[in-house]
Amino acid sequence: MSRYDRNARPGSDRTNLYDDITNKIIAELEEGRVPWVQPWGTSAAKAPLGLPKNAATSRTYSGINTLILWGAVMQHGFPSQGWLTFRQALSLGGNVMKGERGTTVVYADRFTPEDEKRRARETGEEAQAIPFLKRFTVFNVSQCEGLPEEVHDVAPPPPPGLIEPRVEALITATGIDFRIGGDRAFYVPSQDYVVVPPPQAYFEPINWHRTALHEVGHASGHHSRLNRDLTGSFGSKKYAFEEMIAEQISAFSCAALGILPTVRHADYIGSWLTVMREDSRAIVRAASQASKATDWLLSFLPEEQQSGNAAKTIIDRRAA
Repeated sequence: MSRYDRNARPGSDRTNLYDDITNKIIAELEEGRVPWVQPWGTSAAKAPLGLPKNAATSRTYSGINTLILWGAVMQHGFPSQGWLTFRQALSLGGNVMKGERGTTVVYADRFTPEDEKRRARETGEEAQAIPFLKRFTVFNVSQCEGLPEEVHDVAPPPPPGLIEPRVEALITATGIDFRIGGDRAFYVPSQDYVVVPPPQAYFEPINWHRTALHEVGHASGHHSRLNRDLTGSFGSKKYAFEEMIAEQISAFSCAALGILPTVRHADYIGSWLTVMREDSRAIVRAASQASKATDWLLSFLPEEQQSGNAAKTIIDRRAA
């Protein structure tokens, strides 16, 4: 099990960690696989559809950790979306099986150097904290033994007949100006409305809901909501970055609602790669923003349907 070095200066390896995460995702994209849209319907996907959770606390992982853990589930064929630290497995009366290798996830935090604290005291200004990532290791519950039976239980996805009404009701509950019509889907930030073609315009009707959640994802960034930068023009880096966020909002929301997510704009992969190659922190920031928007969107579900969704998350997004 890898451990965080408490004697190392906080943030000393943060650049390498951002690089490690980004390089892995770039490799996935270059192979034609989009890490936030896993082929859950294939034989390679043994785990049920859903967001990864900590099996001890039931809290949902978020941001870049969602992509990391989904990737591990697909790579190793794990049959569960549940994860535990080494100590959590012991606390539940079980243990990690001999020879099992963990998956590194991250925790975002802030550190204030002593020099900055001293400068702040001398000038009377507020000390500026430096964001950084910490590594820690988790194991899929299938890599453990001796755990209570209930840890392995995973609620099945909702029946197909319930999915579409829930999505439509969710969109209505957000209060976003959502219009159905025309032959293309888009969001207009200046006037704050969404347009999506009618469901019958899609070869597979379920894709209407994936598209709708993508556009609602854009609308979540309006200044009256989560206040993201939506000023990027088509083809710009800002535009590509926002598209990465919206694609992940749709994928995360779909997973939470039991809908198989797909790539709506696969032709944007090239622009995503450009953004990530130039800024190794871009994918971490995009995933963090996507989880924040997913939390906001899913908060409009009826209270009894919100348990297990991303309302309580493990990564501190402030620093990501």
